[in-house]
Amino acid sequence: MIVTEKNLRNNKSVGTKLTPLEHQEINELVNAGMFLSSSDFIREAIRDKLKSIKVIKVRDMDYETVKKEVLGYYQNYKEAYVSEVVENLELDLEVVVRVVNELEREGRLK
Repeated sequence: MIVTEKNLRNNKSVGTKLTPLEHQEINELVNAGMFLSSSDFIREAIRDKLKSIKVIKVRDMDYETVKKEVLGYYQNYKEAYVSEVVENLELDLEVVVRVVNELEREGRLK
């Protein structure tokens, strides 16, 4: 993100308490030149944490629609883990597993 005057006005401040050891370790990293300040460290830590957490949305669909979407996914991608199908199509894991098993029994999926 490019920092502009407007962005700075919209920034929010969040307070937190650190243990003395955490504060000391952050200051050591700042003093070593790895971060500009303790605030810089905390912002970077928050960004890293937000990148590592992914919320999976689940769309609410009837079974037959899920079945069509899963079949279409496998027709497009040929091979995929069930977890990839769940994540990319935003579907419920248990339903996708049932659909995949059914499609395999029907011989429509290998």
